[in-house]
Amino acid sequence: MKEPLSQFISPDLQPLVVENVRYLDNGPYSLILNPGEIVGISGQSGIGKSQLLRALVDLSSWQGRIRYGQHDILSIPAVQWRKLVGLVPAESAWWYDTVAEHFEAAASFDQEKKALLQKLGFGVEVFDWSISRLSSGERQRLAIFRMLVNQPRILLLDEPTSNLDQVAVENVESLLFSLKEKRRALLIISHDPDQLKRLADRQYLMRKDGLTEILATGQED
Repeated sequence: MKEPLSQFISPDLQPLVVENVRYLDNGPYSLILNPGEIVGISGQSGIGKSQLLRALVDLSSWQGRIRYGQHDILSIPAVQWRKLVGLVPAESAWWYDTVAEHFEAAASFDQEKKALLQKLGFGVEVFDWSISRLSSGERQRLAIFRMLVNQPRILLLDEPTSNLDQVAVENVESLLFSLKEKRRALLIISHDPDQLKRLADRQYLMRKDGLTEILATGQED
């Protein structure tokens, strides 16, 4: 029997606090991601942005401290932490032959989940599709849906619209804004400066030795 997330933490929304996190030869990185906030990170290709997101869900080796409110990442089972802090990587993994096999009880999804699926451009018939027929953009949108089914409080998204056409980009960005309005916290990596201007409340430039906040004027703090 699966243990509910409420067994480990209260339902109250809390900030994600990253303190002096290091990995490989990167860091230290520190930031606070508050409920109802979108934070954007940009930086040179290969600088380690994706690795930071992997560290925040404990999928790679790291040092420092990561906590949700007062709850340390090491105090919560990994499976529960990754429901609390959801990650959509730039290239999602799919293990089974059909879409439905990647979702528990897909046939009995409620109207809220079906509406979410529709916002991403799909009907329920997508569950009958084979993974092999999906385009890269369809896989990307379904990966976002797969993460949202777990109802995470913190969302980590790595280039979430890089393979999408303009209509799909607008739909995904609209969805992200709606999640912000529901007091979810989002951390988005993007190479598109215009997208980060549209979405982010705060932006950071990643370097090997730290994060530098980018002011609205385009200057660095």
